[in-house]
Amino acid sequence: MTERVITLRNFFEQAREGRLTGVRCGRCGELAIPPKEFCLACHERAWAPVPLSGEGTITTFTVIRVAPRAHAAAAPYAIALVELAEGVSLLGRIVDVPLEKVAIGLPVRFRPLVTSDVTSVGFGPR
Repeated sequence: MTERVITLRNFFEQAREGRLTGVRCGRCGELAIPPKEFCLACHERAWAPVPLSGEGTITTFTVIRVAPRAHAAAAPYAIALVELAEGVSLLGRIVDVPLEKVAIGLPVRFRPLVTSDVTSVGFGPR
């Protein structure tokens, strides 16, 4: 039996429920998040869903002080690249951490950010 292929839509539906799901290539073993059409390593379409812990460490970040119009009320806020425990990286908004405490090496955990019908990736303190 073949498992359901995870699409970006499935990815965000699961994220809304608090679960991060990556995809692993059945040919070469490459792990990716968010889901991709083709494996970047071997160019195959042999993905299988893989649950991820959601725990990671900030590897780089920036503080948005002048935000796009849709997010202007939230400024200033931090966006970070987080390397997950499984070795893949994901971009997300930092929440529940004062801006002066956001730092490279800070341990964080995935938190879904839900506004009306839109889900995005967030990370907060462990």
